[in-house]
Amino acid sequence: MNLDNLDNLIELFANQANEKNKKEIFLEWLNPANKKTYTWEQTEKNILKLSKVIKENIKEGDRCLLVSENRPEWFVSDLAIMVADGITVPAYTTYTEDDYKYLIEDCEPSLVIVSNNEMLKKLYKSINEKDFIKKVITLDEIDKVINNLNIDNKEKYLDFNFIIRNNLLAEDKIENHKLKRNSPACIIYTSGTGGNPKGVILSHGGILNNLVGACEIMKPLFNSRPVFLTWLPLSHSYEHCVQFAQIAVGAKVFYAEKIEKLLENISEAKPTIMTAVPRFYQNLYNKINMNLKKQTGFKAKLIEATIRLGRKKLLNQKMTFFEKLLNFIVDKLVREKIKKQFGGNLKAFISGGGALEKEIGEFLNAVGLPTLQGYGLTETSPVVSCNPIHKIKVETVGPPFQGNEVKIAEDGEILVKGENVMLGYWNKKEETEKVIINGWLHTGDIGEIDPNDGYLKITDRKKDIIVSAGGDNISPAKIENMITNEPEIDQCLVYGDKKNYLVALIVPSKDFLNENEKINKIVEKINNRLTLLEKIKRIQLIDENFSIENGLMTPTMKIKRKKVTEKYKNQLENLY
Repeated sequence: MNLDNLDNLIELFANQANEKNKKEIFLEWLNPANKKTYTWEQTEKNILKLSKVIKENIKEGDRCLLVSENRPEWFVSDLAIMVADGITVPAYTTYTEDDYKYLIEDCEPSLVIVSNNEMLKKLYKSINEKDFIKKVITLDEIDKVINNLNIDNKEKYLDFNFIIRNNLLAEDKIENHKLKRNSPACIIYTSGTGGNPKGVILSHGGILNNLVGACEIMKPLFNSRPVFLTWLPLSHSYEHCVQFAQIAVGAKVFYAEKIEKLLENISEAKPTIMTAVPRFYQNLYNKINMNLKKQTGFKAKLIEATIRLGRKKLLNQKMTFFEKLLNFIVDKLVREKIKKQFGGNLKAFISGGGALEKEIGEFLNAVGLPTLQGYGLTETSPVVSCNPIHKIKVETVGPPFQGNEVKIAEDGEILVKGENVMLGYWNKKEETEKVIINGWLHTGDIGEIDPNDGYLKITDRKKDIIVSAGGDNISPAKIENMITNEPEIDQCLVYGDKKNYLVALIVPSKDFLNENEKINKIVEKINNRLTLLEKIKRIQLIDENFSIENGLMTPTMKIKRKKVTEKYKNQLENLY
């Protein structure tokens, strides 16, 4: 299939559904309490049935908020919204009531699709207040949800399963659609430095353009039908794009039950490719390393040889005949055993959504788990570049995907141009014009391009967004403002780039310098208003204010984040 010839993502699915065996399983949810499988035919019919109802309740270009855990119905809902000429607005299930309120007020959805009672509880107040929300579709049984919440206006609520069971279709196939490559496909919200999330408008052509590079990376990884295990939230731009890559390669897609059951799900699904964020690889590195360090005697020597020779091979260093022989032996005795823990069919891990430490990348590749690091932003649909399997350079994020241009500005900032660049920020014309100048997206990241092979390397971050070890974008400004709004606290700096949780440096007001317990209670109170990812786990009190005089603030009274973190590096790292 030539992705460049397609007009939209609906065509991508329709073409594959037409070519595939109708009875072949396409989607499967590994949830024992709600185990489901969808064939290509069932998926297509369900999309058509749902889209018919959506189309009756929205106008062309209307936004449709989608709040659900990963499951086959997420995919069906996303495609059905597109078929109905709507724009999907995915939202994290971990958001607070206030976060949903902001999203709803910002994008004004005509329709909300929500998975269950727990999710609806957080959305219910905002849904009731807004007249522009015409219908709410729940993925779980509606009667149970309505009774639990004592909903009055029951006619506003529809049941996904009822729609699928009772809706009759005029046609069996998704026909040609009028959406063009420059039509908006989705609005994905990402944190901004000012605190409020920004809605990134991605086009059908932008995602299709991204798939060309993604398929190029995946092509050498399999010689039969690929299998994916989806576990990163589909509301994340990274996994959202992977969803369409799965269609493009005709994959079998498993949805993980939940993060706690991930290893069991891996054994069951036996994935060919796994996409994940740095936190996953960090945990994996620690776990494998811990098990390996327990070994003694001959086993310990085999493991040492596995890592040493694996690194040599990765770095294309010459090996003696004896080393080659030993590498072949450890391949069979050590690496194959490690691979079996991941189902035995894994061809590669793909890392994105944040920076992967060089040491972790080298280690995983050395022990037989090829790990390809890439780079991207929500604003680039989302991938800019990725390491190919035949030439992995772990300290880089690989060469740029074909279809987008990358150059380095005079100040070192990475600039990206191409169809994959967003259409803009929703309702934020000025913000859009600040980051897209003459067609070039200013990424806010600092980097360099190797003149020999074109590989891109990220060296620093220009913007102040914190990217956690899980690849989540977190705005420190929002949290800092909430903390410093308390009278007992003068200044605050939130820290946690590439970490599993956030910590904070706090300068208390003079009267509260020794009131550690009081400050802790204030932070606990603020944590109740924050999402799980934004919560401050530990704090460090300091008695010196950040000022222009000590070089920790700019003349316009902004904290010099880099200077502060350098000065208090030891105290901050001791909080982990």
